[in-house]
Amino acid sequence: MRRLALVLIAFLTGPALAAEEAGEPEADPLFVDGTEIEIDAFHWLKRTVVVFADSPNDPRYIQQIDLLEERPEALRERDVIVLTDTDPKSESALRERLRPRGFMMVLIGKDGTIYLRKPFPWDVREISRSIDKMPLRQQEIKDRRADPIR
Repeated sequence: MRRLALVLIAFLTGPALAAEEAGEPEADPLFVDGTEIEIDAFHWLKRTVVVFADSPNDPRYIQQIDLLEERPEALRERDVIVLTDTDPKSESALRERLRPRGFMMVLIGKDGTIYLRKPFPWDVREISRSIDKMPLRQQEIKDRRADPIR
């Protein structure tokens, strides 16, 4: 019985250990519940897309999440994290700061600047274009071209 447990542990943890040893980073979560998050935690680390709705059943909210899930690699490439808040009664720090009315999508830069507020869903292509116009993103692109090791 003990051998079986050891074999199962080795079998189940083997791939994770191999990936860790190979230097593969763990995937950052792309979608995070924003009701308990302080937005300043991402200052200078991540660009934040905040998606608000009064219910997780709001068709615009569902459409926005579907659009974001279609191209997660484009968002990760731009250091984006998506915070969601579908509970208007939560009085979360995000709601207090950004004051949404119903559905709203907000794009916040790494510097904390609010770049977009949209009352309708946007696809990743439009969001990516907006991010790529940001001064800090322009600098990141320039630095990446100058450093061929990345």
